[in-house]
Amino acid sequence: MKATAPHTQSSPLLSLWKAYNETTSTRLKTIDAFLVFLMLSGIIQFLYCILVSNFPFNAFLAGFASCVGQFVLTASLRSQVNPANRSEFKEVSPERAFADFALGSLVLHFFVYNFLG
Repeated sequence: MKATAPHTQSSPLLSLWKAYNETTSTRLKTIDAFLVFLMLSGIIQFLYCILVSNFPFNAFLAGFASCVGQFVLTASLRSQVNPANRSEFKEVSPERAFADFALGSLVLHFFVYNFLG
């Protein structure tokens, strides 16, 4: 039988979490927290529609589309401001990426608001 010390081996998830906390900037962690919020919000809306009611169906569609659209815009923002992707987005500054994100968010929520009726 092989004796291994439990302190020398760590789980892959623990090492991933440790590397994420050590190497990821605060700006990207904030964007990641917002992405998690959007994902959980969309899941809760979907579960509510399935389990409780979808009475104003256009309200569900507008809310869910808002979560999905905002998630896509935020994921795009994260990829553009990530220093590891600087070679992919040479001509896009972080300020320009945020301006694009803000304008896209306004347009998205304008259409969502109009869809509500």
